[in-house]
Amino acid sequence: MNQYAVVTAEEAYQSRDGVIKLHGEEGFAGMRAAGRLAAEILDALVPHVVPGVTTQEIDDIVREMTIRAGGVPATLGYRGYTHSCCTSINHVICHGIPSDKKLRDGDIVNIDVTPIIDGWHGDTSRMYLVGDVPVKAKRLVEVTYECLMLGIEQAKPGNRIGDIAHAIQSHAEGHRYSVVREFCGHGLGRLFHDAPEVVHAGKPGTGPLLKPGMIFTIEPMINIGKPHGKVLEDGWTAVTRDRSLSAQFEHSIGITEDGCEIFTASPKGLDKPPY
Repeated sequence: MNQYAVVTAEEAYQSRDGVIKLHGEEGFAGMRAAGRLAAEILDALVPHVVPGVTTQEIDDIVREMTIRAGGVPATLGYRGYTHSCCTSINHVICHGIPSDKKLRDGDIVNIDVTPIIDGWHGDTSRMYLVGDVPVKAKRLVEVTYECLMLGIEQAKPGNRIGDIAHAIQSHAEGHRYSVVREFCGHGLGRLFHDAPEVVHAGKPGTGPLLKPGMIFTIEPMINIGKPHGKVLEDGWTAVTRDRSLSAQFEHSIGITEDGCEIFTASPKGLDKPPY
């Protein structure tokens, strides 16, 4: 079977079959709307991510904003998950579960949201600095954002996913950080997770060829210590094995004729802290 296929939205929604979908204007328009809502939600959280707030309170805001805008949180009920976002603090790599745990001065936290609008998924995450954050944590957050944007620079027709991965890995390791291998970016659209898998460490010139119409996330997870992680007994929370700090940023993008479009860019310019 051809690795690429132009499909209708209905067909793309029905199954994840390993085919990399090439979307048209309908898909890009749908992703713009969903991505903008996702970014607006993360923008609105800025004044709320402070010492003393619980991650459940953050989750409540995400759910209410999503529903008020006519959307549905993709994570709510997804494979048994019961919350509207993920909140990953300090050494949590990803998929941290909101709870009555309060954020503390000096924490760093990733908040990951995916509202569904008219069937389209806007998937994005962003780091927040809680109170007075140590310099080493701030620097990790800065470099992780740089990794994301360097990866996005490589997201253009004619390049391959390995080019994105190499840009991210080179920058992270150049600062003596490590890249998590257990999790990766993914195709999306009317499906939450679809082909292709978008790795964040690899060799240039390898992996699927990028073509106009492809839609996927880039979401590097960067650790101060070693790259190895483990999933806790709750089945969701992934942490660094050495308990070193971890950071992540994520955008949803679409490959265009001459580059890519970022669907989840902040309307207020709040993509990178400090906000």
